[in-house]
Amino acid sequence: MMTPVTKLTGPRITAAVLACLIGWCAAPASAQTYPAKAVRVVVPYSAGGGIDFMARLVSLRLQENLGQPFVVDNRPGAGGVVGSEVVATARPDGYTLLAVPISHAANASLRKLSFDPVTGFAPIVYLASAPNVVLVHPSLPVRTIGEFTRLARRHPGELSYASSGSGSSTHLAAELLKMLAKVELLHVPYKGGGPALTDLIAGQVSMYIGSLPASLPHVRSGRLRGLAVTSAERVKALPDTPTVIEAGVRGYEYVGWYGLLAPAGTPTAVIERLNAAVNAILRQPAVADKLVATGAQPMGGTPAQFADHIKREIEKWALVVTHARIRKD
Repeated sequence: MMTPVTKLTGPRITAAVLACLIGWCAAPASAQTYPAKAVRVVVPYSAGGGIDFMARLVSLRLQENLGQPFVVDNRPGAGGVVGSEVVATARPDGYTLLAVPISHAANASLRKLSFDPVTGFAPIVYLASAPNVVLVHPSLPVRTIGEFTRLARRHPGELSYASSGSGSSTHLAAELLKMLAKVELLHVPYKGGGPALTDLIAGQVSMYIGSLPASLPHVRSGRLRGLAVTSAERVKALPDTPTVIEAGVRGYEYVGWYGLLAPAGTPTAVIERLNAAVNAILRQPAVADKLVATGAQPMGGTPAQFADHIKREIEKWALVVTHARIRKD
C-alpha cells in the first residue's frame, strides 16, 4: 500500500515555499554577518603566560580584520579547567571562544572533567607550536643544566620549581626533567605562567620551565637566566642556548602548542570563517616574524587537522602521566 502524499494547495504552498526560502537564505547570511558584536576569547590562565600572549596577538588581528572587538578574558584556575568549563557550557554561537595550550590535552588524564576535551569543543585552528626554556633566577649559582642537576642532587628536595598549575604543561615538563635527570625538586604551583614568572624574577622559586614567547623578554633583559631550550634542536630566538639533550639529559624533548576552540555545536560556517581569518593572519609576514622572534612557529591548517592533533596529544600525555604517577584530581 502506497503512503498517501499530502497535498499542498493555495496558501499552504505559499507558506511552505516561503519557509524553505527563509531557512535557505538564513544559513549563509549568519556566516556572512558574523561577527555582529564583540567576541570573548577566554584564556584559562592568568595574564602574562604563553597562551595569553598568543591569544592577545591573534585577537588584535581578528579585531582588525573582522571589524568587531575580540576581548581576551582571563579565567585561571584548576590548571585551565575553570576557563575551559566556561566555554564548554557557553552558547555555541561563535561569540565565546577558548584559547588553549598543551595542557588541554594533558587534563584529559590529569583531572575529573565536567566536559569532554574532544567532543565538548569544536576545533577552529592550530595557532602555533613553541618549545619552552629552562629558567633560573640569576642569583642561583648555575649556568647550565648540568650544574643545576648537580646542585639539586646535593640538596634533594630543597630546590623549588614553579609551574602554571598542578597538572599544567609546565608541571609535566618539569616532571619529565626530574624523571630523566634523576633529581628531586619541590613543586610550587601557580594559577598561570604570569604569576610563576613574577615569583621567579623575585627569587621566590629556583626554576621554571616557561614558554619562550613569555620568557624571552626576561632572559634578554638579564632578569632571568635561560639554561636550555626543551626542543630537540636549538631555536633562532636563542641561538647560543643549548637544548636539554645537548646539556646531557638524554631523551628529553618538550614542545608546547596553542590552539583556538569553540563550544561544540558552533555552526560550521562560523568555524570556517574564523579558521580562514586566523590562517590569513598567521601568513602575514609581520605576525610570522614576530612569532619566530619569540621562539614560536606559526602553524595553521584545517579544523580537522587540529582535531587530529589534539587526539594524538591526549594519547601521548596519558602515557607521561601514568609513567610519572601523577594522580588524577
